[in-house]
Amino acid sequence: NRRIEETAEFTQRRELIQEKWSWQELKDGKPFRRFQVDFGSGQANAAKREDQEIKSWSDNVEVEPGRTFVGFGIVLAIKNLRERLISGEKIEVKTVGFTPKPRSVSVEISHTGLEQMRMSDRTPRGDHFVIRPKIPRIVKLFINVPDTSIWLVNPTPAGFLRMEGPLLEPSDPMIRVDLLSGGESGPAKPVSR
Repeated sequence: NRRIEETAEFTQRRELIQEKWSWQELKDGKPFRRFQVDFGSGQANAAKREDQEIKSWSDNVEVEPGRTFVGFGIVLAIKNLRERLISGEKIEVKTVGFTPKPRSVSVEISHTGLEQMRMSDRTPRGDHFVIRPKIPRIVKLFINVPDTSIWLVNPTPAGFLRMEGPLLEPSDPMIRVDLLSGGESGPAKPVSR
């Protein structure tokens, strides 16, 4: 029995600014993992149950207001950058990754095309965006950080449609989160415009 909860706070000025983020996982009603970022102070914390005890990590991370996003905040950033990305621009933003220790990471976001996918009894279309971590080569020898894919509804307004990637930590299993639940979910396939 597993339960996951994500909470985030944002300010919308001229640009979207993420203020706070937290994510926690309960297994059988007991805390298993908890991650938090306070964007104002740059403080990031992690706690994870390992061998029946909770281990904790804390660190200051690099935060650029309006350019650093975590969790669902990245989806909102893509939504705001959608037109630039669809026109072919690759945009770099920052995030905080957890291994489980918190770390500042740059990611490159790009648009790969329009796709449709089976979701329950529908086949919605979505713009496919790839989030690729920019990891130094030496670090890649020790840790594999997979890409994450996000689809936003097409035509606009561009709301969340699907996410595929690791649950949270790079070593987590790859998961798929669909907007429409219920029936079977199928892979995305390119659509000619």
